[in-house]
Amino acid sequence: MTSEWSDGLTPLDGGWSGQTFLSEAAGERNVVRIYPPTTRNGVGAQVDAAVLRLVRGLVPVPEVLEVRPGDIATDRPGVLVTSFVEGVRGDDIMPTVGPAELERVGTTLGDLLADLAGMPMLRAGTFADPDLTITAFDLDLPAYVAELEPSLAHLSVEELDGLRVVAVEAQTLLDTVGRTCLVHSDLNPKNLLLDPDTLDLAAVLDWEFAHAGHPYTDLGNLLRFERDPVFTDAVLAAYVARRGGSAEDALALARAADLFALVELTSRRGQNPVADRADRLLRAIARARDPHAAEPS
Repeated sequence: MTSEWSDGLTPLDGGWSGQTFLSEAAGERNVVRIYPPTTRNGVGAQVDAAVLRLVRGLVPVPEVLEVRPGDIATDRPGVLVTSFVEGVRGDDIMPTVGPAELERVGTTLGDLLADLAGMPMLRAGTFADPDLTITAFDLDLPAYVAELEPSLAHLSVEELDGLRVVAVEAQTLLDTVGRTCLVHSDLNPKNLLLDPDTLDLAAVLDWEFAHAGHPYTDLGNLLRFERDPVFTDAVLAAYVARRGGSAEDALALARAADLFALVELTSRRGQNPVADRADRLLRAIARARDPHAAEPS
């Protein structure tokens, strides 16, 4: 971090560790995010600001107040300043509520996912610049598994064979959906702020992995480790009420879409607890040859 931003900032939990801060001055609180110069090839702060401006008014997000681009040549980090939103992180509040409240949260998040899945994009890909120009990539799960196989060498022969079978079957299912949309790509309770009194959604945070992708990706992300029927049934019911289809089909598509992330996380096992947990889940899926398999207890 540059000295310009080193004073008066308090690190915040969540997001990129050590790079998201609370700024307090003259009674006003803002959030300052520092981006390594190489993030999104130097335009990470600008791209995130553009995504926030794109969705603001459609889903609750902080207001963009200031953007400073990074520079790879001079090793200058990018900076994004947004408004501070009051609320409690979902992963802090959801384990403390009863079934009725959990169902209410599930309905709220199902509506959110339906909104995101309804924001169309022309093709799948990453955002290359502040204009959100898309650098296309293929949504080909079997090819992605094959590409990452060198990083999956810890899987047994049986597990790797099972993963290949699951990938082919999942791709066949995913190909039945012929469109792409805006994807948050890290939509889990730690990136959701809830009002502690009403449990309304206050803000969706941390859009640094946002891209154009499959409409069921975020649904799969949210339900990746979740097996509580009260919550999952509420999420799925709200989602299909808006986007159509059946809860059973939506869950199958969500599990299939999430395999991309599970494979990528498994290739980085040992780097963080989420990757390790994803590794355990993916191996269970591969052994059972079933995307609905649960993480071993």
